[in-house]
Amino acid sequence: MNDLHIERVSTAILDVPLRRPHRFARTGMDAQPLLLVTLTTRGGVSGIGEGVVPGGPWWGGESVETMQLIIERYIAPLLIGRRVDDIAGIQQAINDVVAANLYAKAAVEVALHDAWARSLGVPVHTLLGGLARTSIPVTWALGTESASEVVEEAQAKLDAGLHSSFKLKMGAQDPADDVARIVEVAEKLSCNASIRVDINARWDLITSLRWLPRLAEAGVDLIEQPVPGAEVEWLAEINAALPIPVMADESLRTPSDALRLVRLRAADVFSLKTTKSGGLRYTRQIADVAAAAGIPCHGGTAIEGPIGTVASLHLACSTPAVSFGSELFGPLLMREELLTEPLRYADGALHLPEGPGLGVELDPAAVARFTRR
Repeated sequence: MNDLHIERVSTAILDVPLRRPHRFARTGMDAQPLLLVTLTTRGGVSGIGEGVVPGGPWWGGESVETMQLIIERYIAPLLIGRRVDDIAGIQQAINDVVAANLYAKAAVEVALHDAWARSLGVPVHTLLGGLARTSIPVTWALGTESASEVVEEAQAKLDAGLHSSFKLKMGAQDPADDVARIVEVAEKLSCNASIRVDINARWDLITSLRWLPRLAEAGVDLIEQPVPGAEVEWLAEINAALPIPVMADESLRTPSDALRLVRLRAADVFSLKTTKSGGLRYTRQIADVAAAAGIPCHGGTAIEGPIGTVASLHLACSTPAVSFGSELFGPLLMREELLTEPLRYADGALHLPEGPGLGVELDPAAVARFTRR
């Protein structure tokens, strides 16, 4: 019989170069650090999780360095000798010792699911209730170059049949300049594609109410998190004023956050991220709140590598409420492949791999090449 007790926990930080710089409202990056967490059972089965944040601690207060410290010093000792299928018990034990650090917890929780599913010879989505779909549409993140260059990039994706939905970042420039750039892009692309913007919580209420209607008029069809995450009442006022959907991201990390957003009617779409919410199970709880309220969910990204991306894919494909597509494009931004068999992006969607656990295998040579010394 396969012994499911955890015998060893290891971590490694990788620095993976990107194909082009990726910018957010407050920062940018040309490489993405990833924390790999590996749990090995006494029966010789290993499960892998990934800790990742979008561009450093500005977003959620964590980094790969803090995650590694929390896992190695506080979480790993709690795991040794526990069974990988005792996920609820392990989560409670971790929460008793580590109050926050949801990104670190998510990496461990995904590794537990991967190891448990591999020991059973089933995919992770089976542990989550089975399949609602086998693929999910993927929105592509456009760069921060001039409007003409961005339009050219998007048109090439459209012509190749790779993507039909595009997202642009805002919030780093003066609002008037920012809006002028997005309006130019939207007016050229919105007839053939979905155009969405993410302000990364950089505007206040007055700025949002002044400028967002202009984006809607130009053809932008979704606004993501214009105001700080704590300002849910502002988000509700903006949502009531706009003719297009507002998506909550920074305001949505826990099931309690989801309940508050529902009560205030603050968002039309929820952005789910297994990273920011502590793993697959807590994220599913958020999706359940959304489903009860009739709110569609979107598979958001923290610019995960392939392990984090495929974990989110298993959740999206096993959760009916994730009906608003995704932006699980992280591996496409990375310059080199980390898997022995790449994830399959085709027809504008990411397709679920087959096989036990997460259904993917890391390339040891690639991992060694990018491991931080």
